[in-house]
Amino acid sequence: MSLYQNRIVVKVGTSTLTNDIGKSDLRSFDRIACVLSDIQNMGYEIILVSSGAIAVGANKLQMKTRPTSMRLKQAAAAVGQCSIMYLYDKFFNDYDKTIAQILLNAEDMEIEEKKENLTNTFDALLEMSIIPIVNENDSVSYTEIESEDKLFGDNDMLSAVVAVLCKAQKLIILSDIDGLYDSDPRLHPNAKLIKSITTIDESVQSLAGGAGSRRGTGGMKTKLQAAKLATTQGIDTIITNGKNPYALYEIIKSGNVGTLFIGKR
Repeated sequence: MSLYQNRIVVKVGTSTLTNDIGKSDLRSFDRIACVLSDIQNMGYEIILVSSGAIAVGANKLQMKTRPTSMRLKQAAAAVGQCSIMYLYDKFFNDYDKTIAQILLNAEDMEIEEKKENLTNTFDALLEMSIIPIVNENDSVSYTEIESEDKLFGDNDMLSAVVAVLCKAQKLIILSDIDGLYDSDPRLHPNAKLIKSITTIDESVQSLAGGAGSRRGTGGMKTKLQAAKLATTQGIDTIITNGKNPYALYEIIKSGNVGTLFIGKR
């Protein structure tokens, strides 16, 4: 597959966009908008895949805990999506950038006509230097919310699907951890960060551990699944810590940040 060498998909998770008490982390929104705007000014095309709608919506609705019923999750997602896009629009506008919203369902990727229309939409937005912000359409799609083995998994797989669809050169997954370790760093202080991986085999997948953060739904398992999908299409995939978006500058210069999964050429 021929890739666009200046096209990058960046995925940001719930844990990056919210603070420890579940409220929107405004500094994080600002830093992400600043860095992505600056990178676009360097000549790159940027697509942002963003999670966080349910968590942000639950906070705005003053829910004590993350909702568990389908109807409340979808209500929280509908409210949270408005809040997230408002914040993105505000902060990206500070850096003179225009954003667009694209909400996707799994079936949008399965129907050829829809896929073609999506590709045309992405291409048109990028040609106009607009930054598309993509999310799963949680307010109407229930399969992702209720599935135990989510296809998109807090949008990790969604970001890989978008990267493949748009023929991006790089997929960068911003997580709540520095990358993939040889053991769980929360349990083993001496765990070592793995700098690069050429093949995602069973031994690598066995390092994934359990679920993600208490505010998000995607763990390392879904990130490895995303990396596997993207790398099979030749797309380099990087997992790194979302609390330091300035690392993106090093990544676009092919610097050694986080864990690099090398795309198959």
